[in-house]
Amino acid sequence: MADELIQMRVFVRVVESGSLSAAGRELGLSPAVVSRRLAALEQRLGVRLINRTTRSLALTDEGASFQARCMRILADIEDAETQAAVGARAASGELRVTSTVAFARRLSPLLHEFQRLHPGLSIRLHASDAVINIVDGGFDLAVRFGALADSSLIARELAPNRRVICASPAYLDRRGRPASPAELVHHDCLLMSDAGPDVWQFADGTNVRVAGAFASNDGEIAHLWALDGAGLVRKSIWDVQADLAAGRLETVLDAHPLACAHIHAMYPHRRFVAPKVRLCVDFLRERLAAQALEMPDLAAARD
Repeated sequence: MADELIQMRVFVRVVESGSLSAAGRELGLSPAVVSRRLAALEQRLGVRLINRTTRSLALTDEGASFQARCMRILADIEDAETQAAVGARAASGELRVTSTVAFARRLSPLLHEFQRLHPGLSIRLHASDAVINIVDGGFDLAVRFGALADSSLIARELAPNRRVICASPAYLDRRGRPASPAELVHHDCLLMSDAGPDVWQFADGTNVRVAGAFASNDGEIAHLWALDGAGLVRKSIWDVQADLAAGRLETVLDAHPLACAHIHAMYPHRRFVAPKVRLCVDFLRERLAAQALEMPDLAAARD
């Protein structure tokens, strides 16, 4: 297994540095050794990972997929080693977190509890439905629905998430309840984008292009419009659970589940993950998993 890990590390460094010689300098190896280890990896896998010329390197499709998996595996190993090295050190300093407007409200009491466990820590929680570049924004951690396709970030699943289509009873009594995804085109759909029509994706691969008179880049505004009877909205069960329980909203198309977008913690890929980030991710995963167990449909979504 040691040889396989070395080959994976060499492969990732070659891709990130852009050349065999640059990877060799970073790893303290000669270009010839780097080339042999890369060739041994491709021979073991039985597939070409990188197309090499005298002047350039280009990942094959198989190489791109393998690189993403290697980075996750190596990050897990790095996290485990870091955790062993830092032990039970307390979180300290400033922890800057960003999340959606609606989910930030659920995170707020959890982060308060986490701070009480680590009094040397200060919390900065930024709520925005915009997808923020957390590196440029100076954030330590982002909590989002779905995982970003960004190899510079580490994504850790925190909890399952089922998305639902729902509306107020008043709207459904007035406009009727859709019996199939295709009928959504005849309904007023509340869009969480100000760029025009949206596409709602279902778990079976069905895509429906929906439209309506109301659109906002703020998910909470769309939520309020739904409560006011303006139309159908697509929301996370985490955001509308209380409204569904109280009867303020009702779900439709339950027999046609939407594609899932689980809740992930995302943070920059660094050699050493700060204890405050690692400890916070572990804490949120434990607390959100416990909350998910109280929602039967979320437990089913994980399966």
